[in-house]
Amino acid sequence: MTMAIYGSLATLRLQAPRTPGFAAAFAYMEEMLRPGSPIQERVRKLMDGDVEKIDLGNGVFVLEQAYETKLRADGFFESHRKCIDVQAILDGEEMMEVADIGRMKERQPYNAERDLIIYEDSTEVSQLRVYPGQAAIFFPEDAHMPTVR
Repeated sequence: MTMAIYGSLATLRLQAPRTPGFAAAFAYMEEMLRPGSPIQERVRKLMDGDVEKIDLGNGVFVLEQAYETKLRADGFFESHRKCIDVQAILDGEEMMEVADIGRMKERQPYNAERDLIIYEDSTEVSQLRVYPGQAAIFFPEDAHMPTVR
């Protein structure tokens, strides 16, 4: 069982499994973080609330998003059975919380179409403050709440 990994792109590359999917995600992140790159320029043009799905091939995709972080009370814990989330920050900062799904109570059961389970709130969590150039990887065992201030 793998648990969440957090840190710089260099840290993630050292600690994440060496798979084609992670290689594609890290290559995308590297380009997104490069000043003036086409990916960075495209992401910077997104307006608040915009979400663009970018297919990287072989079942790997990116959701490019622009949003304001929300109050913790407005967030929720989620996990996925099929997908692994690599959540990277380009601008601003964001709090993310993570907990082992074995310690969480489901609020909404698994939705196969959305690959999503939603959990009740919990105080048995760890908090990460993520800054530009950093990312967190959340595996299926990780209930996580991103986009929080």
